[in-house]
Amino acid sequence: MQRRALVTMLAAGVLTLAAAPVWARCEGVAPGARPQNTPRDFVGQTLDEIQDRGTLTIAVYEDFPPYSWQEGGTPKGVDIAIGAILAEALGVRPEYRFVQAGENLQVDLMSYVWRGTVQKEPVSNVMLRVPYNSDFTCLVEQVVFTGQYAAEEIAIAYRQDAYPDAVPSDHPRHEGAPVPAFFRFDPVAVENDSISDFYLTSFPGGQIGDSIHRYPSMAKAMAALAGGEVMAAMGPRAQLQFGAAAGVRVHQPPLPSFALGRWTVGLAVHQSHRDLAYALDDAIAAALADGRIAAAYAAYGLTFTPPDR
Repeated sequence: MQRRALVTMLAAGVLTLAAAPVWARCEGVAPGARPQNTPRDFVGQTLDEIQDRGTLTIAVYEDFPPYSWQEGGTPKGVDIAIGAILAEALGVRPEYRFVQAGENLQVDLMSYVWRGTVQKEPVSNVMLRVPYNSDFTCLVEQVVFTGQYAAEEIAIAYRQDAYPDAVPSDHPRHEGAPVPAFFRFDPVAVENDSISDFYLTSFPGGQIGDSIHRYPSMAKAMAALAGGEVMAAMGPRAQLQFGAAAGVRVHQPPLPSFALGRWTVGLAVHQSHRDLAYALDDAIAAALADGRIAAAYAAYGLTFTPPDR
């Protein structure tokens, strides 16, 4: 599903990308509180310790297809493939930790990157699919945000039988495909409390409110679309593509007044392990250059959009 952590951060309007040096950008910005006397076990391992041990612990979100999930105990998804790329670059094995999304991104980073959970579970060496925002990095000084590996984009999936005259966005003539204004009349599925939910709910004049059908996950929203409960669904393009049944197309229409329709995702590493962060960033850069990350997306039938690096 779309992570609540991501929703909270984006809804706050902090996803304006920039590339200025951190020490200049962060001037005058008060960082988050730094924990005192944090036990050594909760800080993570150095690059040397990781290589001596032979495993890289990787935090990925649970039940989050097409990015990360388990099938019969076997890890699946784009982020699983990216985790394997990272581990291979270090000469170690990947060890995946499937984690739950918290109330916001700060909670997730605290639990899985720089302090550990209230159940005293240790942090992981690296966390994947972390939304990157240059302003947000000033607020969370305990974390190094690195290895931006892809961009996410909001799109619309629709039933072809509901819109027989529509032309999908990969066609040179796509102006006929459904846009948000259609949802004043047509039912549309979203994940509850997601970016798409916020956008459609606030659409000018509240015109769409009665047409919005909310589901606990994007997978369930896409199942509702396949079953004919709704005529369209709105959410991250990769999730729509992965969940699209026969007769469903995916389209990226203009989204008026939607400043949050695209964002970059990357890695998060504890700030005390910058050598690890540099090594993982190099691994991502190499995999972007030689097409391995694009191939990881293609393996699940997804369109890959390079990150804003």
